[in-house]
Amino acid sequence: MVFSMVMSCSPSLFLPRSRMVMQKTIRCSSSVSTASESIKFDLKTYWTTLISDINQKLDEAVPVKYPNQIYEAMRYSVLAKGTKRSPPIMCVAACELFGGNRLAAFPTACALEMVHAASLIHDDLPCMDDDTTRRGLPANHTVFGVDMAILAGDALFPLGFQHIVSHTPSDLVPEDRVLRVITEIARAVGSTGMIAGQFLDLEGGPNAIDFVREKKYGEMGECSAVCGALLAGASDEEIQHMRKYGRAVGVLYRVVDDILDAKKTEDKTEGKKKKGKSYVSVYGIEKAVKVAEDLRAQAKRELDGLEKYGDKVMPLYSFLDYAADRGFSIDDQV
Repeated sequence: MVFSMVMSCSPSLFLPRSRMVMQKTIRCSSSVSTASESIKFDLKTYWTTLISDINQKLDEAVPVKYPNQIYEAMRYSVLAKGTKRSPPIMCVAACELFGGNRLAAFPTACALEMVHAASLIHDDLPCMDDDTTRRGLPANHTVFGVDMAILAGDALFPLGFQHIVSHTPSDLVPEDRVLRVITEIARAVGSTGMIAGQFLDLEGGPNAIDFVREKKYGEMGECSAVCGALLAGASDEEIQHMRKYGRAVGVLYRVVDDILDAKKTEDKTEGKKKKGKSYVSVYGIEKAVKVAEDLRAQAKRELDGLEKYGDKVMPLYSFLDYAADRGFSIDDQV
C-alpha cells in the first residue's frame, strides 16, 4: 500500500529544508551531506542495478503453472513494468548498511514486493478503493476479474513467506533471524498493521487520515527497513533506528504524492479520488508540506544516529531525499 508510484517523469517537489535536514538536493549523482563529510553517491545507478536484479528474481519466483490464470494474475501485478521496487531496495540497503550480503536479502526483498503487490491488488478492488488503474495500467481486477484478483492477492501473501523460508541462504542468515523477519512482515500486513489502515480508510471518521497514512503506508516502509536490518544481525537499538526511519519515509512518500497530485489538479476539476482520501484535501497543502518537512527531518535524525557506519548509510540518506524531492526518473525498461 506504499511506494506505489511508477518511475516516470513527474513534477518535482522541493521541500524547503530546515536546519535539521540535508542541505543539497539529491540528483542522479549528487553530493550527500553528513555531519562529517560530503561524498558522491549515485542513487540512480544503485537503484536501477537493484531493480534489474530483483526483477529477474521475481520472474523466477512467480512462474506460470497450474492453475495458470491465477499465476498470470499474480505475475501481472508483481512484474508490472516501471515499478520502483522501493520496499525490496530499502530492505537490501538496510541489510548492506549493517554488513549483510545482498544475496542474503534478496529472498526477503522479493517477498516484500509480493506482499506489496498483493496489498495493491486488494486495495484497488471495487469493494475497497474502487480504482480501475494502477501504475498507469488497468488494475488487476479489470483485467482478470474480481474473483481472480482476490485469489491472486491471497496467493501472493503466503508465497512471500514460503519464498523467504525456501530461498534464504542458511550459511548467511541464521534461522532465528529468518523467523524474526517472517514475524515482522506478518505484523506489518496484519490486523494491527496495514489491514487496520485499510479498515479506517473505508470507515472514515475524524482525523482518520493520519492513522491511515501511518498504517497503510508507514507500516510497509518500516517493515522493509527493519527486515534488512534483522537479516544482517543489527542490534536492537539499530533496529529501532531503522523502524522509525522506515515509517517516516513510508508516510513521507504518500504525503508527497498527495501534494504532487494536488499541484497537478489544482486548476482542474476534481478528479476521481474520493473525498478525504488525500492528506491535502483534509488539511490543505500548507500543512501537508509542513508534515513532509517534519517527516524528512525525523528520518534524517534516525540515520544520524548510525554515523559510525560511514559511507554505508549513503543509500538510505539519498533514498530519503528522493522520497521528498523526486529528483530523477528511471526508464520503465529497466
